[in-house]
Amino acid sequence: MAIDTIPVRKGEELDKEKLTTFLQGRIDLPHDSMDIQQFVAGHSNLTYQIKVGEWEAVLRRPPLGPVAPKAHDMEREFQFLSELHSLFPAAPRPLLMSADTSIVGSPFFLMERKHGVVLDTSFPHNTPVTKDLCRSISEEMVEQLVNLHRIDYRETRLSEISRPIGFMERQVNGWISRYQRAKTDDIQEAEQVIHWLTDHLPESKYTTIIHYDYKLNNAMFNEDLTKMIGLFDWEMATVGDPLADVGVAMSYWTQADDPPLLKSGLGKESITTLEGFFTRNEFIELYSKKSGRDVSEIDFYVTFAYFKLAVICQQIYYRYQKGQTKDPRFSRFNDFVKSLLIHCRNSIV
Repeated sequence: MAIDTIPVRKGEELDKEKLTTFLQGRIDLPHDSMDIQQFVAGHSNLTYQIKVGEWEAVLRRPPLGPVAPKAHDMEREFQFLSELHSLFPAAPRPLLMSADTSIVGSPFFLMERKHGVVLDTSFPHNTPVTKDLCRSISEEMVEQLVNLHRIDYRETRLSEISRPIGFMERQVNGWISRYQRAKTDDIQEAEQVIHWLTDHLPESKYTTIIHYDYKLNNAMFNEDLTKMIGLFDWEMATVGDPLADVGVAMSYWTQADDPPLLKSGLGKESITTLEGFFTRNEFIELYSKKSGRDVSEIDFYVTFAYFKLAVICQQIYYRYQKGQTKDPRFSRFNDFVKSLLIHCRNSIV
């Protein structure tokens, strides 16, 4: 199995003594010293593996430095998982929430530590990679997204922390505002895309629970890669338009004929470019068939998702440029932002 944790990055350490003392008063921990590792993946929230003897959990906290308004809401993500875990088992079981900023420097929560295989830019060693395997993984990604969207949100309390009415209009206007606040470079294509999005806003036909950050490296599979057993990073989850969820999934789902920077802007090329994996069109078609939903306006949702991804990367680059994070992975994010905005512009002309 691939190693998914590393020693904690410099400047992102947790106070082990404070955290141990805090947890001892709330959880029945073994009498062993605490070991803290950091998860390799992720560009936004900071996520750590916490181990005390045989006990283990995952700690999530916001990134360092100032963050966008309403972003990285730990309490909301904890509430979402609390409602959803029993209905969608791939969602991790939440364990504990703390708003006390004196422990790790911000609010944080703990959730169960799942074990399995996370796929991203390569398969585990000794995995016989076939077209059938790649197709099967694609089908499971579609199946679990459809399953999530089948859950009746009205049987949960999630609508109390979501606002489904007017969802897409708020999303489009909100992400445009975020881009303008985090802007660092003048990118001509951005204004063209912004005007197009506001002029072509669709009327939402459906309302479901959405993950809103649904991508291969947020999923965990069992050892033989036949079943998704974990789905992580629920900070953007809400009740809204399921086609927005499909759009986001497609903005991360690269394929072999994509422009080079689109395939590698976040690092190494995803395995979804390998032969056998669905194209975006195949993914969308199977989603439509399994869900019964009309996807005739999906082009808007995919274009908006690329814009949204550009804004997320722009916010990260803004923090990097301001010295609020020193992670070298972010030093060229401005190039990726421009590439995404050009890709958006090219999809609408």
